[in-house]
Amino acid sequence: MRVLLTLPPGIHRLEIYRITGMKAPPLGLAYLAAVLEEAGHKVKIIDTPTLEMEPDEWIREVKSWNPDIIGFSLLTPTAPRGYKAVKLVKEELGDDIPVIAGGPHPSFMFEEALKNGFDIVVIGEGEYTTRELVDTIEKHGLDPDKLADVKGIAYRYDGKVQVTPPRPLITNLDEIPWPARHLLPMDKYMLFNKPIHIAHVMAGRGCPYGCMYCSTSYFWGRRVRYRSPQNVADEIEFLVNKYKVKQIVFVDDEFTLVKRFVYGFLEELKKRKLDIQFACGARVDHMTKQYMKDLYDNGCVVLYFGVESGSQETLDRIGKKITLDQARRVFQWVKELKGFATGSFILGFPWETIDDMKRTVDFAVELDPNYAQFTVLTPYPGTPLFKYAVEHNLIEDWNWEHYTTIKPVMRGFNFTRDQLGKMIRYAYRKFYLRWGFIYREMKAGRFFDLAGILTKELFSWFKESITHYLRWR
Repeated sequence: MRVLLTLPPGIHRLEIYRITGMKAPPLGLAYLAAVLEEAGHKVKIIDTPTLEMEPDEWIREVKSWNPDIIGFSLLTPTAPRGYKAVKLVKEELGDDIPVIAGGPHPSFMFEEALKNGFDIVVIGEGEYTTRELVDTIEKHGLDPDKLADVKGIAYRYDGKVQVTPPRPLITNLDEIPWPARHLLPMDKYMLFNKPIHIAHVMAGRGCPYGCMYCSTSYFWGRRVRYRSPQNVADEIEFLVNKYKVKQIVFVDDEFTLVKRFVYGFLEELKKRKLDIQFACGARVDHMTKQYMKDLYDNGCVVLYFGVESGSQETLDRIGKKITLDQARRVFQWVKELKGFATGSFILGFPWETIDDMKRTVDFAVELDPNYAQFTVLTPYPGTPLFKYAVEHNLIEDWNWEHYTTIKPVMRGFNFTRDQLGKMIRYAYRKFYLRWGFIYREMKAGRFFDLAGILTKELFSWFKESITHYLRWR
């Protein structure tokens, strides 16, 4: 079968792509492509945001390749443009070509995806489900009796949504082939709008914590599954030799969760004399000073810590399972080791007051990470937060394109969306417009890269505020 895998066209205009200037490969599609190629199918990937592809150019590319099946990967903010793209496919190619949706948003909102034109939704982890689905379509088309035998999908039959039993999670991740990067524009992935030889790698899947705002535990499962250190190192060695990669970004939420894996991986880097730098996510409750030193001494250049709040009560309520003192201790170690770390902070938990949010910003300033990321709490489908927000009628903006963690879409019990938007601006100003921070970044030669992003971000908010004022004056 000729299988076209794509992201929706036009999504490079969304805030999350437009503001940061970061271009990252669609690893999910590349994994699917690798599994399908291994099964004998011919695959094409269209990475629309990286190529900045608009709908008219995209549909020409689709038609010229003449696929037998089209598969989309959708996040919540990209779903609306995915729905428009499906309509365009049906108009231009007819209703006979099967169109499949996968990814976090349709996995939890499969009825919505089917209502908006998709023929089938792949729910959850997609490699083996997609392979079996494509094989089934090749032999039997969209025969509903045959589709019923494919675990982990939803489809419409006789006017009703049919959901098959869930597919068990893949226990041995080493058996999945590496992402099909030969189908991606590897020369176009960059950071801070600069062409840097960088590659993204997934070492494991799943998270045991189940924080109320995060979909990771509910999409990938609560049990952490790691690839072997040898398999991960093999992939990195291939990337170094094939694409001259110098820097690796691990896309795992918590790369450092299992020390046995991490130390095995670091040993593999030493044995192979792989001179690479890497960035990864970590948790403050699993870190020791020696563990951090071992990471920094063996190629880790950035540790990303999710701190989220300056209130212990909030940390407990959201299921984060960390303490403020653990965060204080970890960022003190970063300074003592002269390492580099980013802290993530979320504003807008429903029970918070404006003063609570200011205390989170003050806590970020106290910790003084190299960079701080402030986001607005966003109720993504599939999370306990989404259910909570719906039950308490807190969601005021149902336009999925706005679900980027940049634009407030829900109110709290003690604040409005407008007040939350102002708090984000306040947070960035208070953290970044400090002379000590500016001097440190200028001395390190990083200030102008960061300033470019912050200027775009603050200008975007300013523009929206002016537009809102003119509309309602």
